[in-house]
Amino acid sequence: MTNKLDIFNKSQLKQNIPDIRPGDIVRVHLNLPEKTKAGSQRTQVFEGLVIARKHGKGSNATFTVRKISLGVGVERIFPLHCPTIFKIEVVKRSKVRRAKLYYMRERRGKKARMKTKELLGVEWEEPKEKPVEEAGKKEEEPKKEKKEAESKEEKPKEEKTENK
Repeated sequence: MTNKLDIFNKSQLKQNIPDIRPGDIVRVHLNLPEKTKAGSQRTQVFEGLVIARKHGKGSNATFTVRKISLGVGVERIFPLHCPTIFKIEVVKRSKVRRAKLYYMRERRGKKARMKTKELLGVEWEEPKEKPVEEAGKKEEEPKKEKKEAESKEEKPKEEKTENK
């Protein structure tokens, strides 16, 4: 039987969240309310190293991000499906052999460096409505340009062989 609580929890989960792992350097964009102006919000970015991920992938899932600010280590625990988080960017991915990187708290300077993996800008943002037709047209145009460029390259090669 489905419980009303289970149905509510499923409705609160965000879709298409990037795969956040310990060792990733992430940028978390938060919408925070302005205290000076009623009803207005400002964006705050918290960038740092993910040192832990806990409680699976459900509504209780959290990840801990650590950064060094003015020589002081600052850690912040974010709920993965928090409504104030509107964007998560994975900046770098490091090679790690542990699930929890708490040992990074004692490391400073060069000892805190980690080996990086190649990563092509993974980011998650709340989906915006886009027409499906426009997305299909954009994919077709680069293919046409490539074919035209290839045909232009072939013609000069033929002319060079005739001159010899």
